[in-house]
Amino acid sequence: MTGHGVGRRIGALSAVVALGIGGTVTVAGTAAAAPARTAVAATRVADVDYATWQQDVRAVLDQAVPYVQQRTANASGQKLALVLDIDNTALETDFHPWYQLPTPAVAPSLDLARYARSRGVDVFFISARPGIIAAETKWNLTSVGYPVSGLYTRDLPDLFDEVSAYKTGKRAQIESLGYTIIANVGNNDSDLVGGHAERTFKLPDYDGQLS
Repeated sequence: MTGHGVGRRIGALSAVVALGIGGTVTVAGTAAAAPARTAVAATRVADVDYATWQQDVRAVLDQAVPYVQQRTANASGQKLALVLDIDNTALETDFHPWYQLPTPAVAPSLDLARYARSRGVDVFFISARPGIIAAETKWNLTSVGYPVSGLYTRDLPDLFDEVSAYKTGKRAQIESLGYTIIANVGNNDSDLVGGHAERTFKLPDYDGQLS
């Protein structure tokens, strides 16, 4: 990547090292049901700059807004939730050095979160970041304008779980609070697999080049 790309791979994990850390009602009523999925075609990261990444993210989330509008119509009295990953989904982690805070919001994701909240949808964030930086993470999210109904980060014993299993478990936990997760947004498959969401929206990670 060019320009902003110099910050790639110095996201949450680098912040952890720097800090010296040692440390839904589902479709058809089954957590294993495969949700509808929207994705953008994969592109080699070497060919993608910051502006192209933003364009690719927008291409996916432009489909999410009308979906949320349709899904929330006549949904009075229902507890609905939107779930977002954080790094390179909600925040531009790999495009900005970790020490330059707050990390800016991914604009299309912020637009979606605010729109969903305006439609009565609670907005939750599930991140593989360790719990020791949960307060800083919540501050970053709120300071750039996100509504935060809940934030899940990894503490023991979750710290050593597979990311996909950990995130699936947290979505199930949100469901246990009486919510239906209408959409789950992330840029890695581990953010999205495992069910417990009516629909998933896959943002680009360019074959794993983005965290």
